[in-house]
Amino acid sequence: MLLQEERVVLHIPAKIVTEPIIYRLVKDFDVAVNVLKVEVVENDEGLMVLGIQGTSSALTAAKKYLTERGVRLEALKRDVHLREDRCTHCGACIGQCPSGALTMTVEYEVKLDPKKCIACGHCAIACTYDAVDVKFGG
Repeated sequence: MLLQEERVVLHIPAKIVTEPIIYRLVKDFDVAVNVLKVEVVENDEGLMVLGIQGTSSALTAAKKYLTERGVRLEALKRDVHLREDRCTHCGACIGQCPSGALTMTVEYEVKLDPKKCIACGHCAIACTYDAVDVKFGG
């Protein structure tokens, strides 16, 4: 049984934002879920960025369930980049990066490894120079 992994952005309609969506994915569809980012407020549209893992058929069934509930799904496009015109290479962002995607070179330059980045946005919050752009979408 070959497992597949995807990263997806869920746009959750306000009317179902309090429903146990993650619970259903795990229990009903045998999909492992890694929550990467959540912006959910009752009575407002929610945004969730998830890593999901399961068999091809399980992922297909889980995504069908979500779309039937009115959730708009997009493949995660991690549009995260450092703006060299603003970055002072102070390293404030590095300590906030939970995935180790941001590092300091021996030349004291901040570098981003997009393969490690989970687009959590902690680096953007830490940067006082507005040198990190983080956008989610498909």
